[in-house]
Amino acid sequence: MRRILLLLVWLPMVGLAQFNTDRLVMIGRSALYYEDYVLSMQYFNQVILAKPYLYEPWYFRAIAKYCLDDYAGAESDCTEAITRNPFVVGIYELRGLCRIQQKHYDEAISDYNKALRYAPESVNLWHNRALCRLQQKDYDGALADLDTMATRWSKQAGIYSMRAEAYLQKTDTVQAIAALDKSLELDAYNGNVWALRANISLTRQQWKEGEEYLDKALHLLPKNANLYINRALARFNQNNLRGAMADYDMALDYDPNNFIGHYNRGLLRAQVGDDNRAITDFDFVLKLEPDNLMALYNRALLLEQTGNPRAAIRDYSKVIEQYPNFWTGLHQRAQCYRKLGMTKQAELDEFRILKAQIDKRFGKQPRLSKKQMRKRSDEDIEKYNQLTVADELETEHEYQSDYRGKVQNRRVAMDYMPMYVLATQRTQSVLKHYVAYDRQVDSLNRMLPKEQQLYIVCGETNIKDPTPWLSRDTTSAVSGWLSAICQWKEDAADVPLQTSHLLDNLTRAIQHGPANPYLYYNRAYAHVQCMEYEQALADYSRAIELDPNLAEAYYNRGLVRLAQKQQELAISDLSKAGELGLYTAYSIIKRARK
Repeated sequence: MRRILLLLVWLPMVGLAQFNTDRLVMIGRSALYYEDYVLSMQYFNQVILAKPYLYEPWYFRAIAKYCLDDYAGAESDCTEAITRNPFVVGIYELRGLCRIQQKHYDEAISDYNKALRYAPESVNLWHNRALCRLQQKDYDGALADLDTMATRWSKQAGIYSMRAEAYLQKTDTVQAIAALDKSLELDAYNGNVWALRANISLTRQQWKEGEEYLDKALHLLPKNANLYINRALARFNQNNLRGAMADYDMALDYDPNNFIGHYNRGLLRAQVGDDNRAITDFDFVLKLEPDNLMALYNRALLLEQTGNPRAAIRDYSKVIEQYPNFWTGLHQRAQCYRKLGMTKQAELDEFRILKAQIDKRFGKQPRLSKKQMRKRSDEDIEKYNQLTVADELETEHEYQSDYRGKVQNRRVAMDYMPMYVLATQRTQSVLKHYVAYDRQVDSLNRMLPKEQQLYIVCGETNIKDPTPWLSRDTTSAVSGWLSAICQWKEDAADVPLQTSHLLDNLTRAIQHGPANPYLYYNRAYAHVQCMEYEQALADYSRAIELDPNLAEAYYNRGLVRLAQKQQELAISDLSKAGELGLYTAYSIIKRARK
């Protein structure tokens, strides 16, 4: 009878728990649908805590992390989901995408191989596996996949554009053109395919044809800066300088930091006598790459021409230091020395030229040479007056995925989270459902009236006079903690003294409360202020060991590891911080990956 009674009491509780977790999953999925990824993770966290054996909350949390560009964290959650249910195709597909974003193409291919066992008719899986093979330069393997896809889905234009890319990499231009023509026959509204077709024409120096293809590509992709830069090259080689200049202007409107756009526009402006604006372009190039000698030399020529020989000498000298036998540069510098009356220095440069028996042609700036272009990595200083093109044909690959992210696009400062302090008012984040707790603080609160009770908060303390609390026990960890924070505020005018006192006071407090994670967290913060990163890492790690849910400790340890160039470990910490509710971590992850 007792057993039956217990069973009758237990069964409704099981049903209620099942209902609650199902409802949490449903709410979390709804938040996912409305792109509220951080909030959705908090619901899935609760389900994982209650029923870690279910695969769904791990899978859906992985989707949320992927949408926030936390690819390592999403991959880890996918792995957890697969261990609980290895027969769900979508999990392998998502983990494959996570691995692609981390450039782990072999592992991604392994996932797609497994997924294709269960869903051999999924075109997305075939598509992504073929692109992975392209990235791995396994062009024959990619073509084999694409041949199979062309048999099953003969009307898919994307198959033929990928086939064209594989043939291009194998230098089979004829097959590439045939594949592109087939792709355009099926879908004439794909700007990337027109751009790829244009690149083949430009490589063959078929400038007019290339420009026509780029016109069509730009009609479909009007904000693509690289297309304008390529069309400017085609127009320049057809003597259309005005059109080329207009294209460089448009490219830089859409991509203001584009190196090739500024460099080539600077050359064009110098060609048409717009020297001052050409100098502005080369100034910008040199901000991006201060040691770019080609840009330095071109700016030197322009500075000399616009009546600033001292600045020109500065730039010429940097170039000659790297290329001591660059006779043209020596001749130009000698001219600048003579303009300034520095005859001795001019004669030294001229003697070096004479000794090498350089004729009088050197020193004259040749006009921009048509049909001569240098790759960006080509550092032959004699090619200073040639337009620059990208080193390799770059194709943007579009993997089949509907996932998108938003929070990670917000710009946030890479500041450390503040210390945990004691305050008389509790603060709580809507997203971060963490309540800081310490046994000694709780014991003290039991002896205090409600209006004097202390709360542990991350941020500013609002205690003006700590005497009522310090008077109760001056030797406990709580009093040491409170004293440390109060003195830290008093010493604000002297930062070195402030940090020194904080370290000493927290160390004493830790002796009385060795199990208090917030004291280690605060001492780590003090070590960071002194740039003592190893000690900070040790204290943050100890704080996490004592409280694995302390999001700020993961966040700050991630920033310390970034400062230490430990990128993978840093991203792992920031991912955990984001998972626990500190969504600003995702912005840092995105910047760290870049």
